[in-house]
Amino acid sequence: MKLVADFGPSVPESQRQRDAGVLSAYGARLSRITGHSVSTTQKRGNFHVIFASADDRAFVAEKVRELLPNLSASDLQLFVNPPRTHYCFVLAGGPQGAPFDYIRGVALIRAEHPDLVRDSCIHEEVAQGMGLLNDTPRARPSIFNDDDEFAFLTTHDELLLKMLYDPRLRTGMSADEARPIIRILAREAMGQPL
Repeated sequence: MKLVADFGPSVPESQRQRDAGVLSAYGARLSRITGHSVSTTQKRGNFHVIFASADDRAFVAEKVRELLPNLSASDLQLFVNPPRTHYCFVLAGGPQGAPFDYIRGVALIRAEHPDLVRDSCIHEEVAQGMGLLNDTPRARPSIFNDDDEFAFLTTHDELLLKMLYDPRLRTGMSADEARPIIRILAREAMGQPL
């Protein structure tokens, strides 16, 4: 996965450098966890993280149309005019014939928020864009639930990502095919005998 940081015109240069550095370091961490290549690049990435403020609506609309030309008008509006309750969000997936092949992602992180909120958004949205897309209250301790108790990737989250990217799992497997493998992976992750 190649991460690209895109910045709206209103984002100051110092913030751009800081956020790009956080994204790069996090990509390296995700690569170590998953064994999957995750790095940052200036161009030709397949996962764009857009840092933009409310003043950058025109930039966001143009960038999202370029990256996701088949996006519905309502989903485009979610990027251009996100609800105030959304600090950030991600759309990720694959082509129409294989939507669960996570080959492309676009995240929006609202640039006007404080550093720690943007950092938390980087953690959650990039990890979700790698395939752990849905939040659930049963995921604890985790950033993958909506209670906002955890702001950064936890050890539990790292184990989930490691399991997800284990080569014994393949995209397109049915739940019945994956379940026995997941049980083995979970026992291995917890150091329990098989």
